[in-house]
Amino acid sequence: MGMRKDYKKLPDDYPGVLADIKARIRSAQYSALKSVNKELVELYWDIGRMILERQKDEGWGKSVVQQLASDLQSEFPGVGGFSASNLWRMKAFFGAYENSEKLAPMVREIGWSHNLIILERCKDALEREFYIRMTRKFGWTKNILIHQTENGSYERTLLGQTNFDRTLTSEQQTQAKLAVKDEYVFDFLELGDEHSERELEKAIISRIEDFLSTVFP
Repeated sequence: MGMRKDYKKLPDDYPGVLADIKARIRSAQYSALKSVNKELVELYWDIGRMILERQKDEGWGKSVVQQLASDLQSEFPGVGGFSASNLWRMKAFFGAYENSEKLAPMVREIGWSHNLIILERCKDALEREFYIRMTRKFGWTKNILIHQTENGSYERTLLGQTNFDRTLTSEQQTQAKLAVKDEYVFDFLELGDEHSERELEKAIISRIEDFLSTVFP
């Protein structure tokens, strides 16, 4: 039998302190994941820019991008997201926002998969801005974002038929915070589809340690 935790010999305020520390750790994990997400979107933005610029200046076509995808996948076998189709999405992503001083910073505050949904489903910049803001404000998961686009939430809001602060259910409001469990996070951290909280913690700690080692060598 495992040893039972015995708090009788500990200070009276120990359970409260433990709860506070646990909450602080979870907050730090969440912040670390948001940081990884932002770096990932920044990375895809830069790759999209490079491809678009060389397509314009040097006439890069499908064969070059296909070779680029193959080389990247060989160099980073544990990291997802470098297929040829995704490279073209990065190019479209950069092209859609490169001239938008308002939206370019905002797209970095939501996840890559969310950005793709908005990019592919929205007709213009105003509609994209609406869904970016709503995703950021309410922490929508991918499924909720897809549901909102299919439900015509943008159009309904323009017609005054939707008030998110009143109609968003408590269940939706407490969905995974800014897509913590969306697959692109774990792809970038080199985790598979099946993952545990322990694996997630290890990956986050590893990324933080790598970052600190570059800042404080």
